[in-house]
Amino acid sequence: MRYPHGPDSFRKEGVPHGKVSTFDWNDSKVYPGTERKYYIYVPAQYDPKKPAALMVFQDGHGYMREDADFRVPVVFDNLIHQKAMPVTIGVFVDPGRKIEPKPDGKPGASTRGLEYNTLRDAYAKFLLTEILPQVAKGHPFTADPEGHAICGSSSGGICAFTVAWQRPDQFRKVVSHIGSFTALDGGDTYPGLIRKDKEKKPLRVFLQDGSNDLDNQFGNWPLANRQMFAALKFRGYDVKFEFGQGSHSSNHGGAVLPDTLRWLWRDYKLPEE
Repeated sequence: MRYPHGPDSFRKEGVPHGKVSTFDWNDSKVYPGTERKYYIYVPAQYDPKKPAALMVFQDGHGYMREDADFRVPVVFDNLIHQKAMPVTIGVFVDPGRKIEPKPDGKPGASTRGLEYNTLRDAYAKFLLTEILPQVAKGHPFTADPEGHAICGSSSGGICAFTVAWQRPDQFRKVVSHIGSFTALDGGDTYPGLIRKDKEKKPLRVFLQDGSNDLDNQFGNWPLANRQMFAALKFRGYDVKFEFGQGSHSSNHGGAVLPDTLRWLWRDYKLPEE
């Protein structure tokens, strides 16, 4: 089935447009020999003297495109205008590719799986020591970790959770769409880790999946996400699970994104306000 988009996923007359700029990152120390693009969304209401909230998206191009399912710049414009979420800098990071091109002129091999599926802290280090300091040079954002959110889909979804799990001192809000909490690289161990962790981390987590998601040699995605929700709920986390009938696609997550962001940012006020 197809989930329809609501009014906040479309451009509206009288709503100011934020600006999206494109950048290259070709000198990574964490992932040497890779290149990638990243994109920065700056809302029309942004004032550099009042550092904004921050939200980082993996597979950035898919979340940024206005002709795709998520349409984040459009949704941000509408919700910031409504004051349903804080003034927020959006950072959209593409996965890396090997700088060495193939003989046929095509781009080098993707390093997406290496970056996104591991439970280690390398990707968090990449964001916190490379991309985000560069963003902050031109667009300061709040230092408050409650004002930092991270989002991704599929392998990008488990990546978003891992960043917050590894660095709750920096990220406290997580959105995972059709998250790959499966045996790709140990992601199926998360429910047990959550249940047995000595201290509950200060995280707010939104999960989305559908009954027609993947079922293959690496695991069953609907079951994996149900297990994640059950573990987080058992430990008393601030968690919401949007479970529908969708497949391994961005349609359902994109359709509910405005309400997801309302839930994620509810009650949050920037310290500088």
